[in-house]
Amino acid sequence: MAQEQAPTKEPGHRRWSGEGFAESPLGRITRDRVEVLQVNIGKRCNLACHHCHVESSPKRREKLSPEGCARILELLAQNPEVQTLDLTGGAPELHEGFRDLVAGARALGRRVIDRCNLTVLFEEGQEDTAEFLADQGVEIVASLPCYTPENLEAQRGRGVFAGSIEALRRLNALGYGAGDRERVLDLVYNPGGAHLPPPQEELEAEYRVRLAEDFGIRFDRLLTLTNMPIKRFAHDLARRGQVEAYMALLVAHFNPATLPGLMCRSMLSVDHRGQFFDCDFNQALDLPVHGPKRNIWETDRLADLAQQPIRTAPHCFGCTAGTGSSCSGALV
Repeated sequence: MAQEQAPTKEPGHRRWSGEGFAESPLGRITRDRVEVLQVNIGKRCNLACHHCHVESSPKRREKLSPEGCARILELLAQNPEVQTLDLTGGAPELHEGFRDLVAGARALGRRVIDRCNLTVLFEEGQEDTAEFLADQGVEIVASLPCYTPENLEAQRGRGVFAGSIEALRRLNALGYGAGDRERVLDLVYNPGGAHLPPPQEELEAEYRVRLAEDFGIRFDRLLTLTNMPIKRFAHDLARRGQVEAYMALLVAHFNPATLPGLMCRSMLSVDHRGQFFDCDFNQALDLPVHGPKRNIWETDRLADLAQQPIRTAPHCFGCTAGTGSSCSGALV
């Protein structure tokens, strides 16, 4: 697999990762607009991946209420400038309101993204989920951190690789990954350790060849994501004694060219309680948006959250290191 950037010690990184962080370039960014509503509808998942910043697992039970699901659709109807509903979890498909949210948003003419772990498609009650997604024209963003079983299962657990490959074949059979705008299939790569991702374009070409030759699988794009130094990944860094080195790596590779494209500048994140956050990572750390309107019940106009300062912290250097990282992959 393409070479990743390993952690190195960098003098001076404490200046931005500690008390002086507010003076860093990340301490002064604002939201431009709200075009994407990303909703974590529940933390229940059939997997418990080592890198999961949400710390999802089969034991988690937090989920958005039926009233919350209905309110999300109301907000979409009232805010036509918000063109995308991005559903995540956990495994969002396991929420009983998932299909109503998808169908409701599509009926409003919105683009819908399902952040799918692939193996959920074989869970009980999910037998026709792939067909439902295809019928609704839902874009699938699927986690596949490697094209070899050893590396993938080191992150996601034993036996996950075979299920992921079978799910991709099933999606391909439904027309996903063939360039159809109504059947978009993007894959997500994140490093297996304390490294930056390799160049997205280079790794995508590698994935394309290996998945086609080894498994007959096609996809539309590969998105590279940097591991954020929070939650499960942060705990793993601490066990390995790599926290300082990894933060030094992120700060040393800060790229100001990534700032205009940061996902928090055009996205609003919503948790299972209906609370607003600047991004999914701030949501995981329970760092809500600035301002008085902090949940789906307190505002009808999402445009009111534009021009607000973004709540930042040292983990934000993960989105701005190297070529950048976002829900849509590299930024530059």
